[in-house]
Amino acid sequence: MNAPDARVHRAGARPFDALLLDFGSVITISAFERHREIEALLGLAPGTLDWLGPVDPATDPLWRRMIGGEISERDYWARRAAEVGRLLGHDGWTPLDFFKAIRGTDPNRAVRDSARRTVEAARAAGLRVGIVSNELELFWGRAFMDRLDLLREIDVLVDATHTGVLKPDPRAYRAALEALDVRAERALFVDDQPKNVDGARAAGMSALYFDVADPDGSFARVRAMLGIDRHDIDAGEPRPCETP
Repeated sequence: MNAPDARVHRAGARPFDALLLDFGSVITISAFERHREIEALLGLAPGTLDWLGPVDPATDPLWRRMIGGEISERDYWARRAAEVGRLLGHDGWTPLDFFKAIRGTDPNRAVRDSARRTVEAARAAGLRVGIVSNELELFWGRAFMDRLDLLREIDVLVDATHTGVLKPDPRAYRAALEALDVRAERALFVDDQPKNVDGARAAGMSALYFDVADPDGSFARVRAMLGIDRHDIDAGEPRPCETP
C-alpha cells in the first residue's frame, strides 16, 4: 500500500478544486464496525461474525484475497451475504439482501458524521464534491439512495452499477473528472481500497487511503490536504448505532 500523498499548503491557498469520495465504508459506517450490533439485529449469537476485513485483516482470509486481487469486492460481499443468509435459513442472499437486513429504519444514520461535516466544509470552501462508487445502488438500493440527505449535497455521482466501469479502471476516474469539469491534478480522491487509491494516482490525481480502523483520523487528513482543516468537527460526535 502506498503512503498517502502528504503536502504542505500555504495558508490561504486552495490546493484542490474538487473532492472525490468512495461511498461504502468511507461515507458510510462499515458493516465490519458493527458486527455485535448486526448479530443482535439478526438474532445471531455474539461472535458469529468473526471476519473483520480492514479493521483486522488477520481475521479475514477472504478479505486478504480481495486485497490481493484474487477476487473482486463484489465477489467478497456476495460470499459474505450468502454466508449470513444461510445462517438465517435463507438461500441465495445477495449483498442487497444483507445490507437491507442490517440497515435500520433511517438511511441517514448510515452516514459517518465526520463524512457529512467534511463534505459540508468542502462545499463551504467552494470545492465541488463527487462520489465514485463501484456498487452504490447495487448494494444499497434506490429506495435507500432516495432518502439519503447527503446525496443531495453531491455535485456528481458516478456509479458502476450503471456505468459498468469498476475502479481502478481509469475510465471511472475520467468520467468523474469530466462531470466535475476539473483537471486530474486539481482533485483529491479518497478510497478504502489500496488498488483504487493507486488507480487514482495513475490517473493523475492526488489520492488518500481511507483507514476504516481510523475513520475520524482519515477525514482529518482529508481536510488537512484540502486546506479546510477543522479540528473541532469530530469532537464529541455521537456514534450512530443503526448503520451499515
